[in-house]
Amino acid sequence: MNAGNWSQVTEFIILGFPHVQGVQAYLFLLLLLIYLTTILGNLLIFLVVCLDSRLHIPMYRFVSILSLLELGYTAATVPKMLSNLLSEKKTISFSGCFLQIYFFHSLGATECYLLTAMAYDRYLAICQPLHYPTRMTPALCVKIAVGCWLGGLAGPVAEISLVSQLPFCGPNRIQHIFCDFPPVLSLACTDTSINVLVDFVINACKILATFLLILSSYVQIIHTVLRIPSGAGKKKAFSTCASHLTVVLIFYVSILFMYVRLKKSYSLDYDRALAVVYSVLTPFLNPFIYSLRNKEIKEAVRRQAKRAGILE
Repeated sequence: MNAGNWSQVTEFIILGFPHVQGVQAYLFLLLLLIYLTTILGNLLIFLVVCLDSRLHIPMYRFVSILSLLELGYTAATVPKMLSNLLSEKKTISFSGCFLQIYFFHSLGATECYLLTAMAYDRYLAICQPLHYPTRMTPALCVKIAVGCWLGGLAGPVAEISLVSQLPFCGPNRIQHIFCDFPPVLSLACTDTSINVLVDFVINACKILATFLLILSSYVQIIHTVLRIPSGAGKKKAFSTCASHLTVVLIFYVSILFMYVRLKKSYSLDYDRALAVVYSVLTPFLNPFIYSLRNKEIKEAVRRQAKRAGILE
């Protein structure tokens, strides 16, 4: 196509959930309830860890950072999903779309790095308990947290820069529930094989590398735990890892199938279903996984509730 005939797209239409005609209001209420619960749950864990001095240890510091991260991660996509469910004009500006992609992927990358740091923390605590206090110091925790955030925020810059320079001349209908690289690339009026390859390489390196590091940590953790002679000792060691491992599996399984692939897209419903899992359900489940399965956090919530006069 001749470049002179291109008519630059200034906004996109996010189709969202096209098969829910007639039940948008019910889906809106369900998604709103999930989003509010996500906000309240993650905010509760963040505040409890900050306020309760007994939780001022590396493991819970990382949990509080994860909860704060989930608040931003869901804010990047869910409010726009809610708006589109009630709006006939489901548009988003060109710059707004790329900002959504940037924040969603940068915060997602930060979560990958943070989950890896949490696995390393559990590895040190279980496999090298005598060295743990001197290695996992408060100063190192701060450095790790800052490194996770900086690495995540810098992650999608190259991809965003490449995609934003592509010509978009129409159609402008995004076959997804929010702006993301694969559905946006499919709308470009030129060959995007280089972009798809760059996207695949960056995601493969980022996602697979962190996932393999987490797996290697847990292989050594399991090997160490199995050598503990008492059943009570094994149970206690595994219980400190169960919540983190559950979050890792839910999050990574969905993003691996979504982003570590060379095809632009599989079925649209397949992509939407995966997107709901890692963008909505995982942040929603995290507070329940960490609070309902963790005795220390539940006790801390009770202490703070009593201090606030909510419980007697």
